[in-house]
Amino acid sequence: MAPELITLGPFCLDTSNHRLLRDGVDIRLRPQAVLALRALVQNSGRYVDCDRMIREAWGGIVVSRHTVEVTVGEVKKALHEYSSWITRRPKLGYRLEIPESQDLIRNGWHFWNRRTKEGFEKAVACFQQASREDSGDFRAFEGLSLSYLMLGVYGMRRPDEMSRFFREAHRRAVELAGWTPELRAMRAHALRVFERKYVTAEAEFRRVLREKPSLVSAYVWLAMLHASERRLDEALALLVCAHRVDPLYPALAATEVFIRFCRRDFASAVACGKRSVELYPYLQLGRAFYAEALEYSGQVEEALAQYRIGRVMSPDFFCLQALEGICLARHGRPKKARAILDDLERIRQSEYVDAYFMALLRDALGDRDGGFRELERAIQEESANLNFLDVDPKLDSLRADRRFTRLRSKLWRDAPDSARSDRSLI
Repeated sequence: MAPELITLGPFCLDTSNHRLLRDGVDIRLRPQAVLALRALVQNSGRYVDCDRMIREAWGGIVVSRHTVEVTVGEVKKALHEYSSWITRRPKLGYRLEIPESQDLIRNGWHFWNRRTKEGFEKAVACFQQASREDSGDFRAFEGLSLSYLMLGVYGMRRPDEMSRFFREAHRRAVELAGWTPELRAMRAHALRVFERKYVTAEAEFRRVLREKPSLVSAYVWLAMLHASERRLDEALALLVCAHRVDPLYPALAATEVFIRFCRRDFASAVACGKRSVELYPYLQLGRAFYAEALEYSGQVEEALAQYRIGRVMSPDFFCLQALEGICLARHGRPKKARAILDDLERIRQSEYVDAYFMALLRDALGDRDGGFRELERAIQEESANLNFLDVDPKLDSLRADRRFTRLRSKLWRDAPDSARSDRSLI
């Protein structure tokens, strides 16, 4: 007989086999507690008194009210931060009520998983509406936090603005749910990306992985932190751990491409990049990293083809346009590269364009002064890509310039928690 599966937010209740799963992972719960949860689900929105609970969950076997209370308590504990879905009123009994914002939150994550600018912005709209409909549902603020974080990390919106919005939404999520591993990991990622507080961020990631070793995003984000500090072998080791947890996590293959690219292991980066775009052809960062690896391994025409495919699929991911221009300029086609620069300057009048890539494009076109002005602007806007100032091969030509050392010192001046990186000043 096919199992009876009931979806409750991130949970799946398998009543036939007396199991409760969260995001596909089994939650340890006694079969009797699963039956109690089933009774609440089948009467969702209505109070279930003790007598009815005994009839439906215990099949009429006589048990004490204390037994019922303890069993429902087990269910609430298993739901963790969602325990507020179950309430109790004297004489009326227990009630399971999932907030009305559930559909909006589900839609928000659907849009988020597109990992495009449009997708993240539609996700923000869904999560904002959910927060208005139920200001006590932490999931709306959790979704907002991660959406703002990704818009800033990917350079789709001004990172300094996204940092502020992230902190506001994240603070509210923590107020409602406490420090869940997911919220702690988000905060650690933001500490690295926006504030360059690597020591604090790493400590937070380590705590997350002790509390929830199955949280694959924490491995990937910590790997990127290690890459920022030139700890590239450690970064790859973390990705091995992430692969054991979830080999098909969307950002995993793309992250490996980038780290191998930073190690100057371009042939391996190309091989990883090919797998990345085969698995996730619409993931812009994966395609961008693959194209970079192709370019630096000498496969220029193949790289340009990948940049163009990426631009067609994600026309609002402007770094792909800039990267194509950089590739053209470096390989003898400055006229086409200049046209791309002019186009990006027009776009910049109404949309955010990451100054980090504009700096590289100007430098590739022979305007080094303009390149350093753009890097100054990138610091003001808190570009997430500045975290890779020490490892990104695309900056190799700039590192010999004295201005690079001064700019690097300025970047780290306000981030004393990153002192470990400062031991190896260029």
